[in-house]
Amino acid sequence: MRETIHFAHANSFPASVYRKLLTRLGERHEVGYLDTIGHDPAYPITDCWPHLVAESISHIERSYAGPVIGVGHSLGGFLMFYAALQRPDLFRAIIILDSPLMGPRRSFGIWLAKRLGFIQKVTPGGNTLKRRDNWASVEMVHDYFARKPMFARFDPDCLADYAEHGTRDDDAGGRKLKFRPQVEHDIYGTLPHDFPCHKGRLKVPAGFIAGEESDVLRGSDIRFMRRHFGMMVEAHPGGHLFPLERPLETAEHILALVERLRGDQASR
Repeated sequence: MRETIHFAHANSFPASVYRKLLTRLGERHEVGYLDTIGHDPAYPITDCWPHLVAESISHIERSYAGPVIGVGHSLGGFLMFYAALQRPDLFRAIIILDSPLMGPRRSFGIWLAKRLGFIQKVTPGGNTLKRRDNWASVEMVHDYFARKPMFARFDPDCLADYAEHGTRDDDAGGRKLKFRPQVEHDIYGTLPHDFPCHKGRLKVPAGFIAGEESDVLRGSDIRFMRRHFGMMVEAHPGGHLFPLERPLETAEHILALVERLRGDQASR
């Protein structure tokens, strides 16, 4: 029987946009996901995301027959980490893709930025509510984002999937963003600062894949997660969005890391 991967997406990128990566993972594993985290009013967005963690736990409980391998990118990696802390029985392992799991000093900076009201200046959330949200067609969505620097390095299939699966019908014959800008903004503004408080509590095998060109983490953050959570930390070519820049290579790295985590666990 094939093991199951539950995939959790980054802020503003619905899981269906990762189709190319997930299809490759699906050749070896069963794969499931929650397409747009944070859009169910039963699970509101609050500081440090406790209800988003609860949403993920609820989805995993309802959707799978047994423990899963939790794989999460950025926001999704945070949620897999916190879900595994609360419910280790639901996970065989977790693999985190470039999530901002910051050590004590930088986490304190996040807490301070929230308390003093300038958190959106230190996250990408500052311009979220100014973003364009309507286009006449999927083709126009594609052309619009193809000119944006953040999307310039996307795998062509991932860009096409963002245009199609990252938008939905706007009830007027056009397209609008599936992941709503207000939700994206609120998620950035409530970024967890309490990661260091959980040191020593993770009970499932964990791996972390960092983007080689990403500025999300520093060496001190990586040393902290290795020391206090026993994470197997590796690097992958690309920036913070490397799963959408290099989806097939990322899938192969995830599959290989699953095997390494399994071997490491067996040797203990």
